[in-house]
Amino acid sequence: MLPLAPYISTHQAKGLLFLLRPTKSLVMASYDLHPTSAFIPATATKLCLFFSLVVGLASAQLSSNFYATSCPNALSTIKSGVVSAVSSEKRMGASLLRLHFHDCFVNGCDASILLDAGGEKTAGPNDNSVRGYEVIDNIKSQVEKICPGVVSCADIVAVAARDSVVALGGRSWTVQLGRRDSTTASAAAANSNLPPPTLSLSGLISAFSNKGFTAKEMVALSGSHTIGQARCVSFRPRIYNDTDIDSSFKTSLQSKCPSTGPAGDDNLSPLDVTSPASFDNAYFRNLVAKKGLLHSDQQLFSGGSTDAQVNGYISNPASFQTDFANAMVKMGNLSPLTGSSGQIRTNCRKVN
Repeated sequence: MLPLAPYISTHQAKGLLFLLRPTKSLVMASYDLHPTSAFIPATATKLCLFFSLVVGLASAQLSSNFYATSCPNALSTIKSGVVSAVSSEKRMGASLLRLHFHDCFVNGCDASILLDAGGEKTAGPNDNSVRGYEVIDNIKSQVEKICPGVVSCADIVAVAARDSVVALGGRSWTVQLGRRDSTTASAAAANSNLPPPTLSLSGLISAFSNKGFTAKEMVALSGSHTIGQARCVSFRPRIYNDTDIDSSFKTSLQSKCPSTGPAGDDNLSPLDVTSPASFDNAYFRNLVAKKGLLHSDQQLFSGGSTDAQVNGYISNPASFQTDFANAMVKMGNLSPLTGSSGQIRTNCRKVN
């Protein structure tokens, strides 16, 4: 969730307004100055203190060149680890992308999902589902060798997601850096914040709106399902209960996913039946053909408000790539820990 945070000043001023969350860092927005006597500091000392606070907070913002001096080879090291992992297993690209999503939607992009303690890793939406932990461990180990205690696990997860998309043919984007790692994890937050595959279109719009995303951005981000696979337990309700599904597609899926579990629960099927290892727009074509694997997938093209956008991404695949990249930048900025908040974990699985 992204609740409104308390203002540093309750007055409007021309310049920068910083919204500060109790446990996270700040989000920056512009605002206008209305000179009121209540805003004017009583003394020059107060004025200096105010601007000192503003400057200090501003320095804690994310930036694309955060490691340019402290660890100039960080990004190339992360990319090398991702390329190696994806070359060994194409599905890992989707897993690393999903890992970033499941991290950011739970109390922000702070690598809390990597902690073995706290229960987030084994929460319902993550247990026996989220993958890629060993890849992040390996990358972190390599980065620690060249820059001990400098690069956060949260930044590694964010960069790995981008590099995974690129490795599978998608468009790149500039990852903002400077996140720090949380010292806690929350199973309850994971269970309540991560949208399940059974959501309706209105439920999806609401779940993403709670994180500050528009319906358009939600559709773009859902396009991540153009890569990867899902377990039978996730798509079973669709193939046995939904009617807006291609009959041959349904029959094929039912042959590998029995109507009741636990038999077959972990059997996999590609989220994009056309090109599951290529980051393209085939996912949206599948929706029009009623071949969305998850109930929540097909909801994007079900006679509702997002049908036109799905068709738009089919006719203009470049617009999907652009919208997805922009939405990923926005997702990576969800409530990061910066400055002196959190820590730089030496081992991503446990606090220092």
